[in-house]
Amino acid sequence: MSAPTAPAPPANEMESEWKSPAPRPAEPPDYNSHFVPGPPGAAVPPPAGTPGGLPMGYYGPQQPTTFPYCPPTGGTHPVQYQPGRYPVSSQSAPITWMPGPTPAPNCPPGLEYLTQLDNIHVLQHFEPLEMMTRFEANNKYDIKNNLGQMVYVVNEDTDDFTRNAYRTLRPFVLRVTDAMGREIMTMQRPFRCTCCCFCCPSTRQELEVQCPPGVTMGFVMDHWNLCRAVYSIQNEKRETVLRIRGPCSTYGCGSDSVFEVKSLDGVPSIGSIVRKWNGLMSAMGDADHFDISFPLDLDVRMKAMIFGACFLLDFMYFERSPPSRSSR
Repeated sequence: MSAPTAPAPPANEMESEWKSPAPRPAEPPDYNSHFVPGPPGAAVPPPAGTPGGLPMGYYGPQQPTTFPYCPPTGGTHPVQYQPGRYPVSSQSAPITWMPGPTPAPNCPPGLEYLTQLDNIHVLQHFEPLEMMTRFEANNKYDIKNNLGQMVYVVNEDTDDFTRNAYRTLRPFVLRVTDAMGREIMTMQRPFRCTCCCFCCPSTRQELEVQCPPGVTMGFVMDHWNLCRAVYSIQNEKRETVLRIRGPCSTYGCGSDSVFEVKSLDGVPSIGSIVRKWNGLMSAMGDADHFDISFPLDLDVRMKAMIFGACFLLDFMYFERSPPSRSSR
């Protein structure tokens, strides 16, 4: 006696299973909302010896498998992760993190590292797959101090269609995480059409910096200038507090590109954002290196805003789309 067989599904049901997904949107998603939450993750257990758990303002890890939980030791030895647990180009040595500082008064949580630094390095990951396949991937950056210790990790959170359809003009969300894998800062760039009049205020680029995520700290605004790149750093009330003056030519072929940070009271320069020229890697690869300097006693919020301005400059002048193949 043969076993009963399940009836075959109707033809229309089989066809619906093989239908293509929903059509791609004609416009990029709206990244101009006040806060774009990250993917949910497991809660982080409170570090040993910390009364009341984590400090106010901290968020759980967005990628618990990428950033393993490792409570601070409290000593002078830096935190180290084993090779293979973080996607870097070379996994021959463990990642050394900057020792966690003590909480500072009137300092947003997670920015205590910047209170001890007057210089940081922004190192973009090199993606060889982009050059071979022309597929634009999410940007990733390592933030290090002068000793080569990791301070932050910055990951772009943009969908595949938006990245590859709008390339360097794409709206994006950048998430800054610390050694504990906590998202301590979020940077958002809204979509701005540049096909209209180039001096129209509605077409100028801007970047919103939130620290902690969801709380606006300030904005980086692009201003039209005939000869050089000009930007302003504004507080949460959109009041200009600092200015950035770039070079006449931002291509930086064969030399560094220096963007000076100036105050409003006539001080010539209080800091700089320098895109380093790394020879062939700078000319062909999409892996930029920025050197950011500011006074040690500068307000930590202004340090964070100068740090955020670096990424808007990278996307506007130094982010390269994969070269298109010419058809014959």
